[in-house]
Amino acid sequence: MADDKIIPAVSFKAAHTGVSTKSDELGMRPMQAQVYEKRGEQYLLIKSPPASGKSRALMFVALDKLTNQGVRQAIICVPERSIGASFGSEPLSKYGFFADWVVAPQWNLCNTPGADDPKVAKSKVKAVGEFLASEEKVLVCTHATFRFAFDELGPEAFDNRLIAIDEFHHVSADAGNRLGAQLAQLIGRDKAHIVAMTGSYFRGDAIPVLAPEDEDRFTVERSDAIVQLGQQVEHELEHRQRRCRQCRGHLFFVDE
Repeated sequence: MADDKIIPAVSFKAAHTGVSTKSDELGMRPMQAQVYEKRGEQYLLIKSPPASGKSRALMFVALDKLTNQGVRQAIICVPERSIGASFGSEPLSKYGFFADWVVAPQWNLCNTPGADDPKVAKSKVKAVGEFLASEEKVLVCTHATFRFAFDELGPEAFDNRLIAIDEFHHVSADAGNRLGAQLAQLIGRDKAHIVAMTGSYFRGDAIPVLAPEDEDRFTVERSDAIVQLGQQVEHELEHRQRRCRQCRGHLFFVDE
């Protein structure tokens, strides 16, 4: 990875004041507008609590990259198939944005029957390849499908594409974490755009999400309101006993 690579991050913790739910003339909540200001960055980390609008923030950024920044396609990766619905089509122009978010049914692979195991994944990997060769703009798939496709197609297949990783805490710096290793390859190649999203930048197994030298490349934009700290603590306590099936039973704070 190049030493001069700076990876900005946006961190937003919302209080229960009602302000965070009000939209501007583009249909964006304050957090989403804050993220949109960083839309020109090649690498962006969004840290924000559940239900704060990270999915739609990603849509705004992705559409700008596809329309104004020359990015060819966007691939949205989620940890579980059920979460794929969060990134379905949205009529954003109805609320003032310049374009709608459109995901054609055949390119939401989270709706494709079958578990994400190596045998079933072959058909989904083929679909990813067909998408990359097409003029379609948005594909939604699971982390597992992306990992299998990356292994099959190689990092160069994702040049000039936006790769969005939901629930980024599923990545780790551990050598055995395939998604983490693949992310490192993409950043090292420096030809893809990456947006990472998470509600809690922590792992229950104490393994860091990123290696220290990579994490040091992130710059973090934080809200200064101390009163919002209480909400974050309450959220983490609420989810303390929930376990993530995608990460072998370790404790995580999982977005709903």
